[in-house]
Amino acid sequence: MPNPIETQLIKLRLHGMRQTLATLQETRKNQSLSLTEGLELMLQAEVQERDNRRFKRLESNAGFRYRASLEELSLDRTRGLDDMLLTTLATGEYMEHGDAVLITGATGCGKSYLASALGHQACVHGKKVAYFNTQKLMLKIKMVRLDGTVLKFFDKMARTDLLILDDFGLTHLDKQQQMDFMELIEDRHGKKSTVIVSQLPVSSWYDVIGEPTIADAILDRLVHASYRIELKGESLRKKM
Repeated sequence: MPNPIETQLIKLRLHGMRQTLATLQETRKNQSLSLTEGLELMLQAEVQERDNRRFKRLESNAGFRYRASLEELSLDRTRGLDDMLLTTLATGEYMEHGDAVLITGATGCGKSYLASALGHQACVHGKKVAYFNTQKLMLKIKMVRLDGTVLKFFDKMARTDLLILDDFGLTHLDKQQQMDFMELIEDRHGKKSTVIVSQLPVSSWYDVIGEPTIADAILDRLVHASYRIELKGESLRKKM
């Protein structure tokens, strides 16, 4: 049966503190610690426990394509992976400035894995992340227009710390999609960061968007304050 202290910790949902208290009692280390030392250990454990729970929740809600981390990446300059750039991105500072990250390269060269790793790192920093296939996002926006929740959805996207759009450019955008994409980028410009992943070089995105005026506005907001990663080499899938 839990003792009165454990009962209160359970009631207050202080799970990290409870686990640490149990460990201290089992190992009898609580007898050699002062009240302040024991309390400090328990508080540290509670902070770590809450950070871990928040990370797991953020990672689960993000919907990443791959379970990936920057530490697992094979750094190879010949493939376009610059260790200095990745170190810079790992700090998360780009998200504080609302800078974009544009990842391009051929099919199977690791673009989506890299984007997932950046998203994972953002969750480590406690940021809210949303990962979408671009076409599925466009379909989602079409659906929320029909059910009348489009403004709520755009507001949610505008408040998301890091938005990752994968497979951009596989199809051309129709007129409504052009406007929707413009609204997404405009809402986030200079405030929240966006990662865009594409098989096409950035120079071809103008044609994908289609409407010259809208394309100019979108690319102006994305390209000028962005980190560019162009992955090279043959498909990694061939080596698996």
